[in-house]
Amino acid sequence: MNGVGDVDGAGERRDPRPDAAKWFLSGDDDDRARYRDAMRRACDLVLDEFAAEATPYSGATPEEVDDALARFEMLPHEGDGVAAALDRTEPILRNSVGVSDPTCIAHLQCPPTIPALAAEVLLTATNQSMDSWDQSPAATQLERRFVSELCDLFGYEDGDGVFTSGGTQSNFVGLLLARNRVVLEEYGVDVQQAGLPPEARDLCILCSADAHFTATQAASHLGLGENAVVTVPTDDDRRLSMAAFDEAVADLRERGKRPFAIVATAGTTDFGSIDPLGPLAERAAELDCWYHVDAAWGGALALSDDHADKLAGIEAADSVAVDFHKLFYQPISCGAVLVRDASAYDLIDRNAAYLNPVRDDDAGVPNLVSKSVQTTRRFDALKPFVTMQALGREGLASMVEYTIDLAADAARLVEADPDLRLVHDSDLNVVVFRYVPDHGRDGGGPADGPVNGPSADDLNEAIRDSLLDDGEAVVARTTVDGETCLKLTLLNPRTTREDLRDLLREISDRGTALEPTTDDRHA
Repeated sequence: MNGVGDVDGAGERRDPRPDAAKWFLSGDDDDRARYRDAMRRACDLVLDEFAAEATPYSGATPEEVDDALARFEMLPHEGDGVAAALDRTEPILRNSVGVSDPTCIAHLQCPPTIPALAAEVLLTATNQSMDSWDQSPAATQLERRFVSELCDLFGYEDGDGVFTSGGTQSNFVGLLLARNRVVLEEYGVDVQQAGLPPEARDLCILCSADAHFTATQAASHLGLGENAVVTVPTDDDRRLSMAAFDEAVADLRERGKRPFAIVATAGTTDFGSIDPLGPLAERAAELDCWYHVDAAWGGALALSDDHADKLAGIEAADSVAVDFHKLFYQPISCGAVLVRDASAYDLIDRNAAYLNPVRDDDAGVPNLVSKSVQTTRRFDALKPFVTMQALGREGLASMVEYTIDLAADAARLVEADPDLRLVHDSDLNVVVFRYVPDHGRDGGGPADGPVNGPSADDLNEAIRDSLLDDGEAVVARTTVDGETCLKLTLLNPRTTREDLRDLLREISDRGTALEPTTDDRHA
């Protein structure tokens, strides 16, 4: 093949890229037409093969999905065009969970708003890289402005922040800043340069027993080890117990340990519980601990005049994690980590000559890579920006409020059903409950399982599995105090009380059908 500037046999210079140009978007009319056609085909597939199905799941097993995909080579030697490639996504779309279906209510997996989906088209086409200003000029400025107003929302007068892939990364960054600060201020060691000193073995992180696992994961990644995380028991409302917290601190001090970070949760994964944010802020100040609030789920309450008071005390946190791909209704992935003091990012700052040289810092060029643990990063801020412009804070707040009210309705429906037992009534929009076998009701025998046949735990598991296998509903399961429970995570504003009434009735009916008779139990 001739290289650039090579001459063919006839003495003519040849274009070294005769086929490459057609695969890229440009101002050329043909390129624009190809892009428009590809996007139209993709849109039709979403509408016809995904949205039109209107089911929470197809019911296909892992083996059946694998068989549907087995006829496609993942790395074919030659391609055969956009239309054929897009057509091959049909079995993928058909066998995806319907996140907008009213009974797809298992996880913190929200239905994304249409404005946000439209924004995805814009951000993927422009393909801005959020590490340096010269790769994302307008995008950098928009993210900075959005973060600034987000800081105002959480009461940070001099705060700053950066977009992340979600709560896992945000929680990691909060604890990374905490670790670097304590090691620098107490031991005089710059961890970025010198690594952890021996004294770091005494550092501890305190969080609720129901906190997200990413606190422990972060401790491992930070070289402190998972044993550095001390989990504090919760109270009857599944919130961190302040009495137990004080006991844990006393024990740590007696053993010569140094608590350096407190992680509070505003919306625990299973229960939607919000830890006592104000009292924990006071303890953090007394103990000179970095105070991080994992508000990945509950942070959206700040939008609501009715529920913002549940976050009282969050303004005292040193850092806050918030996810937009939960109750802000954005497509995955989209999160942010905020800090109360903008200078905290100095603890992880670094410069690369080709990307964010020191002279850019001196000139005030905003290269966001200095605040992020990512280098290449998507322009995810565009999604909540477009959504906010379309719906406004009031529109989003009304969705949050509706789903919280819906969860309260669901809890009442559970309590009214003799076949079901409410396990936890949430501050947010989740309901944890359990199907109660016949022999466990009204003193009819132990609730942990019959003499013969499936146990109560197995029954709850079987109910959940049968709903998924039949494509009727996507319901979560979890374990609470050793018991298998069912969980409804009600993020979807399209879900109605009638949808929940029908689903709970179906759960009871399936439990009854799966449960053995009295004769079977004692056979």
